[in-house]
Amino acid sequence: MTALHIANPDDLDRLLPMVMSCHAHHGVSQNEEECRAALEPLLEGVPHGVAYLIGPRRSPVGFLVVSFGWSVARGGIEGRIDTFWIREAIRGRGMGTEVLFGLLPALGEHGVRALHVQIGRDNTRGQKLFGKAGFVADDADARMVRVF
Repeated sequence: MTALHIANPDDLDRLLPMVMSCHAHHGVSQNEEECRAALEPLLEGVPHGVAYLIGPRRSPVGFLVVSFGWSVARGGIEGRIDTFWIREAIRGRGMGTEVLFGLLPALGEHGVRALHVQIGRDNTRGQKLFGKAGFVADDADARMVRVF
């Protein structure tokens, strides 16, 4: 089973390069200082989210970030997978599936009522992965955002 560790402040130097690589791949414009400032509260235990290292803690092969909010309609805490990234060279070996199937029961045991993820319409690999884990498309709502 693929190891999943809650990241803490000591993990920042291992996590930061992976996040920067993920952001570069997806065209996210964020410098290292901004990324560090966004990660530090998660690693220090802010209640709004959590970062996980995937694989061995000393040499992780990926990371997962879940943010939390509240839903009256769902009766409690909702999570959103902000980022789920595994190094490209080792994708396709089942690690993503193992991580999800290990994480989902743990989140449920901690009171999470629903978990959301956004997958690009052309990302059939991601759709298949999350579909195996019980995620279904929610076409009822259009996702909108306002950035400050």
